[in-house]
Amino acid sequence: MAEHAAAAGAPRSATAGAPSAAYSSYLRNIRNRKVLVASCQIALVAVVLVLWEIAPRAGWVNPMLTSAPSSVWKTFLALASDGSLWRHAQATFVSALVGFGGSMVIGIAAAIALWFFPLLHRIVDPFLVVANALPKIALVPIFYIWLGDVASIYAVAITVSVFVTILMLLTGFKAIEPDKITLLRLYRATPLQIMTKIMLPGSVPTMIATLKVNAGLALVGVVVGEFQAAKAGLGYLIVYGSQVFQMNLVMTSIVLLAIISGLIFAAIQLLEAFILHRRGV
Repeated sequence: MAEHAAAAGAPRSATAGAPSAAYSSYLRNIRNRKVLVASCQIALVAVVLVLWEIAPRAGWVNPMLTSAPSSVWKTFLALASDGSLWRHAQATFVSALVGFGGSMVIGIAAAIALWFFPLLHRIVDPFLVVANALPKIALVPIFYIWLGDVASIYAVAITVSVFVTILMLLTGFKAIEPDKITLLRLYRATPLQIMTKIMLPGSVPTMIATLKVNAGLALVGVVVGEFQAAKAGLGYLIVYGSQVFQMNLVMTSIVLLAIISGLIFAAIQLLEAFILHRRGV
């Protein structure tokens, strides 16, 4: 009798553990949607490249002003063969990482300090807004005179993104539910404990968003600095190419900048996926 009951119960258990048809269809739709999005993105890039190649050849635009993918590829190979491509790309990439990391470290430290001292925050808040709105390109000559050709690029890259970092993180801190902070204070938690247990963990989405914003801003700061002071880098190549009217060199540098920004953004996406997985989201 017991054996018959066990045998009868086995199929029901297996069936209960299997996903339903509706859930399987839901997962299949998600996979299909991802494939569709990726296919459309690839198709869009292909269409742009084809039109870019056809337009100069058909005389729709002046090839001296727009270049073409085939010409950019030839320039890429020429720069790679003499080693100058990697030297310039590495200079820009390293400067972008320094600016990106420096702005995040300084911005997080400043935001935490302003949260710890509300009076200081009220004093410097309008100055932060003004500094963030200030066109940073105006500071490039000053940094060049003060710091030299290399350090000035780092300074511009950090300055472009550090104020955004501070303001975004302070906004994230303010978005934390006050009841959680009040509860910890009732249990006599120190400000440091509130910061490490509530504020920083609760601001992870804001930090990830700040990383994504700074990925582009730091690269912009590097290129702007290289326009003024660099002896190497993709910004230097763009200025040099425009001066000697070699649009192939300019467009190749722009394509490489797009690749670098894509790599940085992909790394941030992987970090975000890892953090969300650890948090069980």
